[in-house]
Formats: sequence, structure tokens, C-alpha cells
Amino acid sequence: MPSFTKTALVGAILMGFALAASAATVPAGVKLHDKQEMTRNNGSEPETLDPALAEGVPANNIIRDLFEGLTATNGAGTTVPGVAESWKQTNDTTWVFTLRKNAKWSNGDAVTAEDFIYGIRRFVDPKTASQYASTYGIFIANGKEVVEGKVPPTELGIKALDKYTLEIKTPYPVSFIPELMSNLQLGPVHKATIEKFGKEWTKPGNIVGNGAFTLADWQVNSKIVLAKSAQYWDAKNVQLTKFTYLPVEDGNNDVKLFESGENDFVYQLPPGTYEKYKAQYPKEIHNSPMLGLRYYSYQTTDPLLKDVRVRKALSMVIDRNILAEKVTADGQVPAYSVIVGGTKGANVTTYDWASWPMDKRVAEAKKLLADAGVAAGTKVKFSYNTSEYHKKMAIFAASEWKTKLGLDTEMEAMEFKVLIKNRNDKNFQIARNGWIADYNDATSFIALVQCNNDQNNHNYCNPKAEALVEQGNKTKDPAKRAELLTQAVKINMEDYPILPLLQYTVPRLIKSYVGGYTATNSMDRYRGKEFYIIKH
Repeated sequence: MPSFTKTALVGAILMGFALAASAATVPAGVKLHDKQEMTRNNGSEPETLDPALAEGVPANNIIRDLFEGLTATNGAGTTVPGVAESWKQTNDTTWVFTLRKNAKWSNGDAVTAEDFIYGIRRFVDPKTASQYASTYGIFIANGKEVVEGKVPPTELGIKALDKYTLEIKTPYPVSFIPELMSNLQLGPVHKATIEKFGKEWTKPGNIVGNGAFTLADWQVNSKIVLAKSAQYWDAKNVQLTKFTYLPVEDGNNDVKLFESGENDFVYQLPPGTYEKYKAQYPKEIHNSPMLGLRYYSYQTTDPLLKDVRVRKALSMVIDRNILAEKVTADGQVPAYSVIVGGTKGANVTTYDWASWPMDKRVAEAKKLLADAGVAAGTKVKFSYNTSEYHKKMAIFAASEWKTKLGLDTEMEAMEFKVLIKNRNDKNFQIARNGWIADYNDATSFIALVQCNNDQNNHNYCNPKAEALVEQGNKTKDPAKRAELLTQAVKINMEDYPILPLLQYTVPRLIKSYVGGYTATNSMDRYRGKEFYIIKH
């Protein structure tokens, strides 16, 4: 759904929005296989299946199949109706969503406005301790105050106008609310199930969802099996009857499973292999740009890294062109900002030194370290999750720091869920990180460097940038807002709280008999309901 302008707002007030729902669209003449079962590698074991607590991409991929929000993102990357069949903006800060009356939980209960109120209040409640609470909560009236514990969750700006009508109030004009509500942290959860099972509510046999699939089996570090839900409102248009997720972290093993027929959907090709597999599997290769950033997190309160000159020096000497062209070699482009190309609401910034020849960059970086009192042989500790892809990038970065600055790198590999915990606990010096936009607006990326934001793991805050973001969000002029947010990003990036590296692409192999995959989904969100297996 396009962002609102004043003109669009008038139309919305008068007529609301009712869009066609999205499911597997099987082209005319395509014959379906008798067996509608699919296996997809998900990259790692999910840290949770609780929508309020999910952080990693693997967890959210599965949750999008088990639950459905007011809206959803379809396979083409478009915001479409979910539980809400239509919505309208009634004034600058008020949105009204009309729920479909045939939406059901997997146990047969009706999905109502109260389910959303319970789910969203639970999400922002400090007792839940969600790492996304401030990221999304700030866009709902009183959300920031609820997250900070200043007012109770009952003060959140959401209410049921009736059983199937939900009103959401925002603290200032938020044009992307329909897109934002596709994130399941802002979706419904089944209150009775949570109250009955507590922390065990997401286990097979306990979990009650409202998505196109149910949780049939969960074998930790082996597989998660989903089954088509008979209760889902659009079940007649869901083709897959069984959808299996694998947690394979090693890209080479991922490809081997694909070649042996045990995996239909490679999570991501190993670095440096894209051209090889493009030639080998021309009909099954896919690669699309994404609204995503590969970056490294600095712990800015660390004794070594608290000096901005050190953080700047580490960033300056990494040759992102070589990283993109020789190490990952899969179509990614160098990044020098927290904002990536294609993002709405702010411009991509860069550093003056990004265009310098490398010898000039190295000379300046050495001077910065000398001025900061950092000697050759100083050690930095780098944390990353177990993956050949991340390991190769880390080895390259460590080599750059060693050969150009004389710094030694201690590399520490760990499971993804352990890395997430360490980042949240700020228990790292430098850590591998990545971010894929949750909605297409600059604020999704600014969250990474914003004061007191749950996604800011860096102990970093610049009040001047914060004030510009706040000023920008309150203005109704999109051009002025973009100008202010761009200024804020420029200030943030001159503080070097993160080390931006590359803008994501998704190089992968998908069996030619899998239908429903597109090249236009810049957030890489695919639900099982969009896939189908072609006769082969």
C-alpha cells in the first residue's frame, strides 16, 4: 500500500481501503502436483515462536505461517489484507481496521478486536520484555510511555469500537501504519492458551494460532513441520498441506540437501559461489536486492571502542568493493550508511572518505589510532553466529585490520540464538549484525542507532539526532520529514556507532517446480500460503 499524502488521506477518509486478499495464485494452464509438500531451509534454529519475543528472521518466517496480523505482506512484497479486510484513516492520527468475521483461531474460536488488543498490550508491556517493544511501540499513542513503564498497557492508543472493528491512534501522523501492522509482534495472540500454558504455550499440541498453518512437529536443531490449518479463513486457496522448515546454518550443506532433493529452497548460497551455481542451475537460481543492511555492531562503551577515532579507523580500512566483488560475490553493493537504497523517508548518506584511494584511507586511519593511543598488536574481539558466510566476511575484516592497521582479531563463533542474547545483553566488543526492514520507511533503519531503542545494542545515543527524528516524525510535509531524518542519519553515522558493510541481496536456489516465488519482495517475506508445487 502506498504511503499517504494529504490527497490520499482525503480519499481514505471517504472510502477506506479494501484490497484483494493474497494467496497462492496458480497461473492458468499450470498443473499442480498431487503431493503439495515443500521443504525450506530457514538458516538457523528459531529462538522462539512467541510473536512478542521473536527477533531473528528465522523465527519470524515461521511465525508468519502460524499467525496473521491485521495486514500481511504477500509474495510480491505488497501490503495486503490479513485479518482486517479493509482499513481507513479517519484523521491525521487515527486508523480504523475492519476485521473479517470468518477469521478463526486454529481451535475454532473467532478472531476478534480484543485478541489484537490483548496481543499488542502484551507486546509493549515491560513485563514481557520484548526486544521490539520500543521499535514498534513508539508509533502507537502512549506506546513509548507504556514501554518505559510510565503508564499501564491499558493506556495504549488502541480500542475495540465493536467486536470486529479496531481503532489505532498514533502520537503523530504515521503514513505506514498498514504496512507496520503486518509485523506479528503487533498481531493477535490467544489469551486463554497463554494463560493455560504460560511459557510452554508455543509447544506443539499447545499453540493456538490464526495463520494458514499449524505447528505439527518441532524437533530442535532438526526440523519444524507445519500442517495446513482447516480453520484458516482462506484455507481453500492454500495449496501446501505440509511445509517443513530446516535449521541448516552451513551454506554448503544447504546446497547439498538441495541437490539430493531433501530441500526445495536454499536459504542463502555460500559466499563466492553465486556465479558457479548460476551457470550450473540457470532455471533454479534467484537473486534479488533487499531493504537490508549487513553491518557490524560496536560496543561504544568498551574501553577501546569508546573513542570514536578507533571506530572510524576500523570502518575506513575495510574495502567494501573487494568484500562485495571477491568475498561474497553475489551482487551486494557497498554500504556506508544505516539507510540502504530503496528506503522511503530519508536519503542514503555516505562518508567523504568512501571515495578516497585506499592508501589515503589507511594513512588517515593509522593517524586516528595513533592519536587515540592505540598501538599495533592491540586485540579486538569479534563475535559472529556459526555460518560459513559470516565466517568468510569476518576473516576478510580481520585481515584488513591486521594488514592495514596491525590489529589482531580474536574471532568467536556461536549459535545464532546465543549471538542474539549476547547482543541484547551488550556482551560483545564487535559483533556481526544484519537488519532487514520491517516496513519501508527510514525509521525502520534509524531504530538501530536511536536513543533507548531496543534494536540499538551499542550503548549509543545522540540527543541532537534524536531531536531531528522527533521533529521529522511530527511534520506532515514528506519532503521536510525526509530532510530532517537524513540530517539525523548524517549525525548518527559521523559518530560511528555501527560499521555498515553491504546492502543485502538474496542469492539462493529454488526448485523449478516451486511456484509463488517472486523477484519483487524486497523484505524477503514469503508465507507458505503463497507457494504451490507444480506437477513434475
